[in-house]
Amino acid sequence: ENSVSEVLHSNGVNDDLSCEQGLCGTCAVKVLECIPDHRDVYLNTTERASNATMLVCCSRSRTSTLVLDC
Repeated sequence: ENSVSEVLHSNGVNDDLSCEQGLCGTCAVKVLECIPDHRDVYLNTTERASNATMLVCCSRSRTSTLVLDC
């Protein structure tokens, strides 16, 4: 199971990463369509529940379709 960042990189899309562990928020992107599997420690409980943003360095998608504003 790959992180969103790993999938993006394997498809030629580069994103901004710093810690790559979900600690700093550098890679946060707006979620347009999907249900994220949040695996970061940066977002708080309310932010995670809203599913409006996800950290692509370590998170995954719970749905087969993933649309991000990056």
